[in-house]
Order: sequence, then C-alpha cells, then structure tokens
Amino acid sequence: MITRIREVRKAKRMTLDDVARACSPATTPQTIGRLETGMRTVSIGWLNRIADALGVSPTDLVDHPEAEKLEVIALLNGDSAVAPRKAQVVLPPRPEPAQVAILVTASIADYRTGDELWCDRLSPEQFGRALNRDVLVPRPSGRFQFGRLLAREEGKLHLLPLGSGARQVVVSDPSFLALPARLVRKLG
Repeated sequence: MITRIREVRKAKRMTLDDVARACSPATTPQTIGRLETGMRTVSIGWLNRIADALGVSPTDLVDHPEAEKLEVIALLNGDSAVAPRKAQVVLPPRPEPAQVAILVTASIADYRTGDELWCDRLSPEQFGRALNRDVLVPRPSGRFQFGRLLAREEGKLHLLPLGSGARQVVVSDPSFLALPARLVRKLG
C-alpha cells in the first residue's frame, strides 16, 4: 500500500519525533520513518495510530488518485513572499467529528457575509475552553445567542453580543456551546 504519511506529516509541520510521541502508545521516530519510506509494512493498526497522532482521518494517509491536494506555491512572511525550497502541500479542510457550522448572512464585527464558521461542539464540562472567545449558545424555543463568552458561574454563561452598544446577556444551563475552530472565507 502506498501511503502519504510523510506528505501529511510535513503538511502538519510535525517532525518524526513529534508523530512518534503523539502516537498512543508512543513509538520511536525511526519506526515512523520506516513506515513512511515503506521499509516497514503499514498495517491498519499503524495507519490508525499515525492518523490519530496527526489529527487526520486514516483515509488521508492512503495515496489514491482522487485525493485532494493543495500545492504550496509561496511562503508569505511580514516582508515578502518566497517560493518554498522543497515541495509542500496543505490538506484541504475536512470537518472533525461532532463539528457544526454557522453561516454568516450579514457582516458583524470580524465576520463577513458568506463566512463559514466551523465549530467544535462543547459539552458543559468543556465550557472553560471557550472563555474570552466568540461562541454560539442555544436558547429556549430553537433560538441562539452569539457573542463573546465573558464568564461562567453556577450554570450561567455571560455573553457580550457582537456589535457596538450591545448589552451583556445571561444564558442559563445551555446543553452545549459551539466554539468556532475554523473560519472559511471566500475572497473576491
């Protein structure tokens, strides 16, 4: 089986050591290198372990003709744009399990009409991860509140809606919240 382990690892900007440590259970960089180069047979078990370590689907590691690839043609820094010294690719976005999306239909704050916000769905015990971040919170009767999560106390979330002159809103005991993880914006 021909794999794309090295290509995906480099696209994720991880070293052999990074991947080896991220594997569960951990392994050695040499083992990852042998699996990348084909010196060692890649079993389904190894494919799953490495995919988990890289944060991708196992199918992303298998080379097939229809696989989507985006070639990196330039590296942009504060001063200039230069061609990469070695060929690089990035992986097209793919939703993670349990992600939900928000479509922006009218510009507000940093968000523009047409933006897609891919959000991680967080359970109440994970709400602390979202402090001082924009979130979407469900309200009764199928409504939602979007805003900056300011505080969390005794099952209540304090949100500051986006836009000027907005007043703080308190939402009691939401079953989940959606924390934007990726902004997909079409330019032009």
